[in-house]
Amino acid sequence: MIVQMKKGATKDEVDHIQKYLINKGFGIKDASSDEVTLFGVLGDVKSLDPTQLRVFSGVENVTRISSPYKLASKAFKKEPTIITLKNGVVIGGDDFVVMSGPCSVESEEQLRIIAKAVKDSGSNVLRGGVFKPRTSPYAFQGLGIEGLKMMRKVADEFGMAIITELMGTEHIDEFVKYVDIIQLGARNMQNFDLLKAVGKTNIPVLLKRGLSATIEEWLMSAEYIMASGNDQVILCERGIRTFEKYTRNTLDISAVLAVRELSHLPVIVDPSHAAGKWEMIESLSLASLAVEADGIIVEVHHDPENALSDGAQSLKPHKFEHMMDRLEKASTVFSKQLKR
Repeated sequence: MIVQMKKGATKDEVDHIQKYLINKGFGIKDASSDEVTLFGVLGDVKSLDPTQLRVFSGVENVTRISSPYKLASKAFKKEPTIITLKNGVVIGGDDFVVMSGPCSVESEEQLRIIAKAVKDSGSNVLRGGVFKPRTSPYAFQGLGIEGLKMMRKVADEFGMAIITELMGTEHIDEFVKYVDIIQLGARNMQNFDLLKAVGKTNIPVLLKRGLSATIEEWLMSAEYIMASGNDQVILCERGIRTFEKYTRNTLDISAVLAVRELSHLPVIVDPSHAAGKWEMIESLSLASLAVEADGIIVEVHHDPENALSDGAQSLKPHKFEHMMDRLEKASTVFSKQLKR
């Protein structure tokens, strides 16, 4: 439910109705702009009669939000959410952001080689897994906190931001200390304790869509993070599980358009995990630009044949540079611009 105050409503009038709602057990989320004063009412608002609120002095209008996700809804906030990282990268504005790096952090030398390559090609956000959720318990599980420190060190050398996946609440303090974006993987999209925990931080969160999740379920998971206090959420379409076996997953490119219609949150695409084949990454990245995604996150490795994980879907540096060249040229005719 959204309460819009009249132009010129006093602070006392706003405080009065908000205190009334808080005493009734509802939460308040301010959504005011320079032009209008309004706020969301959070909780089980089905029992709340809008006419009860319209009688309060200073109230202009009261509107129910029909979607189950409130804070993530475009009905709650019409202008796009824009997230600015510490190194100046802007996600959700006019820029097409490219996050890139290895699937797994294997060594400092490996990371430095790849970071230099992607930075030279125009990427300013370094991705890499330090904790790896693997289907097999015998597969490489990542370097853990040691790898996280490596990422921070190498990224700082090249002036890059870092994004890496958090798998459990036990490491959240280290992630807050070292990372610029916390990634929540597809398998953790509905790990509600983890969603609420990252919601209590002030670090941007990239939330990947679950393997079989609907768009509504995806946005409801974003709502968990936002309801806990963190509104810096980036959605990531990474392909969903279908009956098709040729690709690793089926990239739902239409989900980008759906999210842009339903939500104010930025949305990026992960073509690497969608396709599972490096040959498809460039074309899927161009498709992501065409549907006005806010960016992509892709895997790059200088020696994919010997990578400890997901070598088959990793671009070699020269292929990545070729892709960046094509994205830059293509972006001149689309609303999102790739700046290098």
